[in-house]
This record gives sequence, C-alpha cells and structure tokens, in this order.
Amino acid sequence: MIQRERIADNVYSFQSDIYAQVTAGAVIGPNWAVVIDTLSMPEETLEIRDFIEQELSVPVRYIINTHSHADHAWGNCFFPGTTVISHSLCRQLLETKGKLALEEYKRQNSAFRNVKIVLPQVTFTQGMLNLRVGKKTLTLSPLPGHSPDNVAVLVEEDRVLFAGDAAMSLPYIVDGNIDDLVASLKRIGKMGLENIIQGHGDIVLRGEIENFVKDNLNYLSNIRKAVRKASKRKYPQDLLDEVTIEMSGKSRVLIGGLAAELHRRNLRALYKQLYGEIPTSSEDDDEDYEEEEYDDE
Repeated sequence: MIQRERIADNVYSFQSDIYAQVTAGAVIGPNWAVVIDTLSMPEETLEIRDFIEQELSVPVRYIINTHSHADHAWGNCFFPGTTVISHSLCRQLLETKGKLALEEYKRQNSAFRNVKIVLPQVTFTQGMLNLRVGKKTLTLSPLPGHSPDNVAVLVEEDRVLFAGDAAMSLPYIVDGNIDDLVASLKRIGKMGLENIIQGHGDIVLRGEIENFVKDNLNYLSNIRKAVRKASKRKYPQDLLDEVTIEMSGKSRVLIGGLAAELHRRNLRALYKQLYGEIPTSSEDDDEDYEEEEYDDE
C-alpha cells in the first residue's frame, strides 16, 4: 500500500510505505492526467496508475521525471504510450547510468524483471517549461543540488511545489553539489508556497516552510564546517566518524531510518567535493566510495 493524500483540487501526492518515504504526485485534468515521478517498487507505481485510470477514470498522458534516480524514474515503463518530460541531463543519465544499474538490479531482485528504462521524449535545459492540465498550469524549472538534473514542478494556481529531491527531510548531496543545493533551498523559501512535496518525507505545510528551509540550510552549514575542520587532521575520516547526525542538527529516524547512513555518505562526499580526494582513516579504511544515489546502488 502507498499513502495517498489530496493536496488541492485535482492534485495528489503518494508516499511509499516500502522504501525511504519516497514520493510521487499527480495532477488530474478533465480528459487526462500528469504523473510526477514514479515510486521505487513496480507494485507501488501500478497502484498509482490504477488509482488514476480506474478510480478517477482518466488516462495518464504525461510523466514528469524530477530526476533520473531509480525511485523516481524507473516506473516510466508502466505507463505505455505516455510522453515523458525531464531535464536533458536526466535523459542522459537514464541512458547511461540508469540502464547499467537496472541490469544489476534485475540480477539481484526479481521484482524488477519487467522494468525497463523509458527515456524522456521532451527535455529542456534552462529556463522554464509550462504544461497546462485542465485549469492547472504546471511550471517546470531546474532545481539542482541533490543532483544536477533535478527539476521542480510548481502547480501555479495552488502554489504547490513538487520539489524532487531538492527538498528532503535530510538533504542529500552525494550525487550533487552543496552550493547548488543551498541556492535551491533559498529559492524555495522565496516562492510563496502553500505546500512542498518533498522527494522523500512528509508534506511541508505553509507554516512549516520557513523552518524547513532554515533547518536544511543549517544542516548543510554544519557538515561543511565539520568537513573543513576534518581537513586539518592527518586522518580526516577519524574526525568525520565522530560527527553524528544529531550533532549536525538532524534526527536518525528520518528517511525511514536511513538518515544516519545518508549523513555518513554526505560527509565523505562533501570532503571529496571540497578537496578532491577521499578522506583517509588511521585504520587505513579502504572501503570503496560510491558516488551514486543510494537508491541506484
């Protein structure tokens, strides 16, 4: 089962009960619907499709992928005949990293045996792209930081933002860039929104948005300070191992309990982003460093 919530008239969000509180959305018009992202597991994506096509009795005409990661884009194939829209980098990443990762998934998990990568047919790189759905105007624009291809979808009339993974209860930069994410979060804070649909986590309501942005910026500032301090040590990883998620202003229960591990990866990734190398440990930790989104591994 997935958690479904009506955000505004003809605007819905869906949250996974299986993996990392990942979300998707839908905007329903009188004759057809737009799906925003697909969920991690095929059965969840099919549940979204059945709700729209059987309960609401409209076909899905468009899918918008906010970015290329598995839990947001691999379900495209379960909506045959639709037009998929994304950032141009999303198409490139799905065609390269996505196809390779899916083959590995299929070897490990039979649930993905019928999944195939469907590449976006409509892409954009800069500026904005508008899509009209009944009385709703959807505005797509780049919102990088979590990943370079992340885009947001704003339902203009309702001021509802499907932010992709630029908005998460724990910011995650392993496949992205901290400065880009800081800029994206500041932009979100100035948009005059009613709701934010996070890529992972619960809906952020209007009265919570200011603190949400502040808390995420504070977390990013804290891990930047920790990494800079660690860089002055002979073995920077030793110090990073002591920097708990709680010390950085977040809780380990976030993202379905994955937050502590994602925090650890954030620290290592940020060190490499800032200093061009993996932080060394006094224990000669030679653990392989993965620069991919956790749901692509």
